[in-house]
Amino acid sequence: MSTKAEDAGEGVPPPQVAAALVDRRGVVIGWSHAAERLVERPAPEVMHRSVLRLLADRGAIPAGRLPDRGTARLRCGSGKTVTVRYRTDGLRSPELSLILAVAADRPAEAEWDAALTRALLAQERIGFVLRDTDLAVVRTNLARGAHVGPPLPVGSRLSDVMRPPDAAEPEAGLRAVLETGVPLAGHEQRVRSARPPYEEWSFSVSAVRTQDAHGRPTGVAVLFTDATRHWRAERRRELRHRASAGIGSTLDIGRTAQEVVDALVPDFADVAWVDLADAALAGEEPPKTFGGGDLHLRRAAVRSARGTWPSGLLPPGAPVPPFPDLAMVRELQEGRTIVTDRETLGRGLADPDHLRLAAPEDGHSMIAAPLFARGLVLGLVAAWRTDRPEPFEEEDAILLSEIAAHSALGVDNARRYTREHRAAVTLQRRLLPQAVTSTRVMETAGAYVPASGGAQIGGDWFDAIALPSLRTALVVGDVTGHGLHATATMGRLRTAVQTLADLELPPDELLAHLDDLVSRLAGEAGPAQHDVVGATCLVAVHDPVAGRCTMASAGHPPPLLAPPGGRAAPVAVRPGPPLGVGGFPFEATTVDVPPGSVLALHTDGLLQHYGADDPARAVTDLLTRLRPADGDLTAIARALMSGSGSGPPRDDAALLLARTAPLGEDSVADWTFPADPRAVASAREAATGKLAAWGLEGNSFVTELIVSELVTNAVRYAGGPVGLRLVRDEALFCEVTDPSNTQPRMRRARVGDEGGRGLFLVAQLSRRWGSRYGPTGKTIWVEQELSA
Repeated sequence: MSTKAEDAGEGVPPPQVAAALVDRRGVVIGWSHAAERLVERPAPEVMHRSVLRLLADRGAIPAGRLPDRGTARLRCGSGKTVTVRYRTDGLRSPELSLILAVAADRPAEAEWDAALTRALLAQERIGFVLRDTDLAVVRTNLARGAHVGPPLPVGSRLSDVMRPPDAAEPEAGLRAVLETGVPLAGHEQRVRSARPPYEEWSFSVSAVRTQDAHGRPTGVAVLFTDATRHWRAERRRELRHRASAGIGSTLDIGRTAQEVVDALVPDFADVAWVDLADAALAGEEPPKTFGGGDLHLRRAAVRSARGTWPSGLLPPGAPVPPFPDLAMVRELQEGRTIVTDRETLGRGLADPDHLRLAAPEDGHSMIAAPLFARGLVLGLVAAWRTDRPEPFEEEDAILLSEIAAHSALGVDNARRYTREHRAAVTLQRRLLPQAVTSTRVMETAGAYVPASGGAQIGGDWFDAIALPSLRTALVVGDVTGHGLHATATMGRLRTAVQTLADLELPPDELLAHLDDLVSRLAGEAGPAQHDVVGATCLVAVHDPVAGRCTMASAGHPPPLLAPPGGRAAPVAVRPGPPLGVGGFPFEATTVDVPPGSVLALHTDGLLQHYGADDPARAVTDLLTRLRPADGDLTAIARALMSGSGSGPPRDDAALLLARTAPLGEDSVADWTFPADPRAVASAREAATGKLAAWGLEGNSFVTELIVSELVTNAVRYAGGPVGLRLVRDEALFCEVTDPSNTQPRMRRARVGDEGGRGLFLVAQLSRRWGSRYGPTGKTIWVEQELSA
């Protein structure tokens, strides 16, 4: 039987024993390999010589004879000395003796090794496992599981105490140590037990290969320490950092809620959701409530470690059912985090159907925290553990409270942005005209796309303004910058354009007045905004009678013209400077626009939607392929605004499509008269005759008075030639053109005045009247309702 000391020293390699065979004279006749290594002398150097020649101090040997046992100091071949313990054994032959020697420190070393083994086996904080070449346990201080980690019975392997998928990696690491001899130092290893109670540990593992006296591998010695608390603390720290960096990256409230559950699953929980107040989702402040009942919450975001959301749980988008008046509900409303389990929650709800909606079937531990910001409970975040065996702890509650506090600020910022953005978008939408308009001579369709997928609003706008005599002003503009400031500036410019258009100014003159307005707005702005007040604008006036369109540009991209059956192309407009520069004139361009043509006025944001090297050509080609002459303008506008689909646009964009239509047959009548008083009668006769041909005898009397007054004034004050035009459509338009640029003015005649009542009568007999200037002279127009 072995002693305890011998058992403790099990596995310690025996000392190397040097052997020398000497004859009766002390001459060496045999020399072992161990002796060669110990004295560092090869056999030929020692053989056939006296063993006493190896002694470092011959004088210490009495009578020149080596004692049978004792200690001696030998000279090594390297010049050093080594102290040995030796003994001499006689052999059957009296002529020969065997001397056995070991280094004097080997016995002490063996004792130290045994003491080390005993110390390792007695440790409670350091795990020690000695495994054989099959990686089975030979010696360990974890046989009863009293110390670090799961129990490790003698003879067990890693796959017996760990889940097989988890055991594959550490077994491969130990096998590499056994085969290569390269030690494993400080390796982090996670262990999940394969038997109840299911627990999870993290160890710092080091391993070295063990060898026998001949250097052959005998197994692996493994040392490990429990780093579970440190690992869990580090995991919580990483989760806290990741949540801080990842939550609130956008101002979208739904996306922010999703970022919360994405941060929690799967590192913190197996199932998580965020419920938000209906008012918060709408951008408003939720009401302050206390106690149970309908909390007006809605499931905003969900995440499951298994990928698919469990079918029994409340789905995303659904309203949260009313809760009874529970203590945990009140704690959440007071801003505290709660930790509970399925059984406790089931007792509180007292409704199996409600429990199925509120807890996963295999959920065993739940934690919930309120999203509490600025004194408002915006919602709550809840998490369950299903596959993870350990329940939530106090440290988990502290962690979730911190994440919820950070998340609440992100949700509240998104809520406030939602409210402000919705107000700004509503303001901009109200400032824009109807997207679709239709008259007998023109159909329009407009579209607007905010920048960044709706996250930003700007100052792009379009307008279609109906002018007298069936003419239409088409406008598109782009204010510098984004946000409410740009939107407000856009509203002021659109109002100014409508006012100037009612004055029937030519497009170039209209832009000149608008340029003065923008300069004044820049002067009114503060120093920080003075340099960003500006805009580009394009104004086009279409005359269906002449079949032409006159346009002018203030730093704006040219419109596209798609004639019927032809290819779309940009109109050669000479752009002036952007609005607000001042001091430069604008130039008008007139182009023929046959009936059935489509004009596409757009801002530069439309071109940025296309990633092509030549975006203008890409838009032109697409417009041609869409065949705008006979297609749905709204669908065409939507197709053009979709762009290349490469992502949300960086700039907002506005588009206005206008398709011209022909006037009805025999809808226009023109005459020219000399500046002769007798021309007044001829003009009356021509007008009444045409009205009779049109079947509009009911308008003859009023038209005769209007023509008489306007032609008389032209002959008397302006000279000739005098033009008369009648246009029949939904209304009857009468136009008189003369070469004078004098603005007609209506005045109230006194009782004794012989004149001054003409324009007053015209205004009383018509729906509306006005004048516009041309290249040479002016035109006074009068609009009447058609008689029954």
